[in-house]
Amino acid sequence: MKRIFLVVLDSLGIGELPDASSYGDEGSNTLLAVSKSNQFHMPNMERLGLFHMDGIKDYFPQLHDKPFEGVVARLAESSKGKDTTTGHWEIAGIISEKPFPTYPNGFPDSIIKEFEKRTGRKVICNRPYSGTEVIKDYGQEHEKTGDLIVYTSADSVFQVAAHEELVPVEELYRYCEIAREILSGEHSVGRVIARPFIGEYPNYTRTSNRHDYSLAPGKTMLDQISEQGLEVLAVGKINDIFAGRGITDTVRTLNNEEGIEKLMERLEQDFSGLCFVNLVDFDMIYGHRNDVDGYAKALSYFDSQLPRILEGLREDDILMITADHGCDPSTPSTDHSREYVPFVAYGSKIKSGVNLGTRKSFGDIAATILETLDIPSEIAGDSFYSEMVKGS
Repeated sequence: MKRIFLVVLDSLGIGELPDASSYGDEGSNTLLAVSKSNQFHMPNMERLGLFHMDGIKDYFPQLHDKPFEGVVARLAESSKGKDTTTGHWEIAGIISEKPFPTYPNGFPDSIIKEFEKRTGRKVICNRPYSGTEVIKDYGQEHEKTGDLIVYTSADSVFQVAAHEELVPVEELYRYCEIAREILSGEHSVGRVIARPFIGEYPNYTRTSNRHDYSLAPGKTMLDQISEQGLEVLAVGKINDIFAGRGITDTVRTLNNEEGIEKLMERLEQDFSGLCFVNLVDFDMIYGHRNDVDGYAKALSYFDSQLPRILEGLREDDILMITADHGCDPSTPSTDHSREYVPFVAYGSKIKSGVNLGTRKSFGDIAATILETLDIPSEIAGDSFYSEMVKGS
């Protein structure tokens, strides 16, 4: 029974990619930025090798001579972009040669008019905006008129915010399904996102009923694994990101704490295949709000739970930890950053103290997982299985 647990620490970049200047992200280094906080404490990830990988190790010379127990690598992104969908799809073996469209000036009139026609509601805002600020600035108008708050960001997203007492969640979901149908062809955004909120002005708060409607990807490692009769267990927003493709079981989560608990439950289950986990708070709550201390505290909490996770691993299990992009909270930007991401692997079958250097694609994770599960790869990426597993 082979089980792989792949955990994405959403937005934990580890330094700018060579083409970061093309994205306005020169100097970004999410991990380095948060490591300077007095809330940062990650001794368990240190033990596994996080601070020994290329780029990062130069900032922690005091750790150079300390042994570590895992296999580590720095992964470059081959795809064009720096968003959630692009990063996760590449982790699963899809290289996106063309970036998803973004709308720094809002969506064109043709899109908005069609959306208004099909939903029967007018649109307000229609420009890039912070998700918390947009409901504060437009929430009253929305409540008075019933108009939908549509906004975007630097990412390829069409977001629809509505008060749950005015627009029931299921109705908001239906509106987002309409938007997903409209946004095709040249306007195929990566995700349409339902953003329900509650409360009274000025104390509106977003609820946990968020729902993402992603484009359906091409064939990924998830499809290959499930086609072989193995399990693909999704935790958090993984199911949304892949539009349900290749996933055999899914559970939504409210926050990182619940995500970790759902991971612990799956560690106790008997299955063969992959458990794919996204912990989104790093990005959604702290990175986008430029909260360095909050980000550091969240990482420290994950690290404090890591011993429980490691204790739950069985003889043939492999734990893999990575990220999907950066979101440096110390820079003026509140958007994602074009960065390398970390890769850490651990398990009784995994070699100790191995640094694989810098790999050219997140897709190497997918290829390695497929080889581990004895499945010939049909997706992008080069496996490093033989460099990672003992006796191979």
